[in-house]
Amino acid sequence: MIVTGKYIQRRSFLKGVGVAIGLPMLDAMIPALSAASKLPNSPTRMSFVYVPNGVVMDHWTPATLGANFEMDGILKPLQPYSNQTLVISGLMDNNGNALGDGGGDHARAASSFLTASHPRKTEGADIHVGVSADQVVAEFVGTGTRLSSLQLGLDDSRTVGHCDSGYSCAYTNSVSWKSPTTPLPPEANPRAVFERLFGAVDTTIDAATRARRARYRNSLLDMTRDETQSLVVTLGASDKRKVDEYLDSIREVEKQIQMAEKDDRNVAPSMDEPAGIPAVYADHAKLLYDLQVLAFQSDLTRVTTMVMGREGSVRTYDEIGVPEPHHPLSHHRNAPEALAKLTKINTFHVELFAQFIARLKATPDGDGNLLDRSMILYGCGIADSNRHTHEKLPILIMGGASGGVQTGRHIATKEDTPVANVFLSMMDRMGVAKDSFGDSTGKLEIA
Repeated sequence: MIVTGKYIQRRSFLKGVGVAIGLPMLDAMIPALSAASKLPNSPTRMSFVYVPNGVVMDHWTPATLGANFEMDGILKPLQPYSNQTLVISGLMDNNGNALGDGGGDHARAASSFLTASHPRKTEGADIHVGVSADQVVAEFVGTGTRLSSLQLGLDDSRTVGHCDSGYSCAYTNSVSWKSPTTPLPPEANPRAVFERLFGAVDTTIDAATRARRARYRNSLLDMTRDETQSLVVTLGASDKRKVDEYLDSIREVEKQIQMAEKDDRNVAPSMDEPAGIPAVYADHAKLLYDLQVLAFQSDLTRVTTMVMGREGSVRTYDEIGVPEPHHPLSHHRNAPEALAKLTKINTFHVELFAQFIARLKATPDGDGNLLDRSMILYGCGIADSNRHTHEKLPILIMGGASGGVQTGRHIATKEDTPVANVFLSMMDRMGVAKDSFGDSTGKLEIA
């Protein structure tokens, strides 16, 4: 890194009318003459990616433990990043089980996964489960960023009504919970996410006002052009390149959103069109993943959740040759054809996730990249979808967490180890000191 004589504050923004764009980490943010040992460390980011309706575990679990394990089947798209992967087998989410409450495994799986708590069975307003792990961390680290956390998803979200065997839709649609009675539904519309990240700090602006502003501007970057030009002339060559690449990334996301909004193509009636835009599931997922990369790169937030589909999702995947609705198909009764199609869906989700990992690894951050500075947990609260089992869950962690996670291996836990033990360890890596969380029995050694 180049140590400059004049430095920029880390929490600097490019500002325009109703716009504030955070900057990536620059050499110019390092105080002049700072000793190398005192240089500011890039923050660690934490993300959770949740997939619905379980996973075909025979095609998920690596055959061997330890290092040099093979990532075949569902995990094959992540093989290029095996050195940045920690696969954890044997974890359970006991709170996803009935525990005397009867049916409703999908609602319990989603709501209990990050909260490590058993949801109260109700269809009314008296919902109650627990604070989720992402929100425990967000409360601690979120004071240093514009957004304490960001919740994204590929389905529209309802928090009222009946969704699963006597459970409120709030449980099915939300994995993040601000309090035991306050779900944080994921945002599916990329435009809304983009404006939340880079638009006015005032989030009370109504839709009509946003639409009127959109008609009078081509880009958020246009509104910060003067400040951008004033900044760039003060930077060294390396920082100019970083700023150019960062702003190009924002422009590209804007273009994708604008193109999607103008897209009037006809979606095949048999295809479950994603709520929000774009109309194609893979494009929608990529756009939301790209927004997470930008949010991390500009340090607008350090905590995110991404829901690839609500539990019980009936989305179809014609684009990969699976026209059957996901949830009915997940009750496969061990039929080879159904299992093969479920495996295709599971693999498709991992392929999209692998693109996100590639973007993180390709994005410089401090003396490394965003993947080095992140820990991203991928998984869900159901293993065998046919029997709705909540034991031996599909769980992996990507990224080094600034040296806090030992990746490049496959480990197996003792029987009935709560998944909450992993969350407790992840909290520790984010600087949150807790002795317990939910039904945890201790921290799981991940480093």
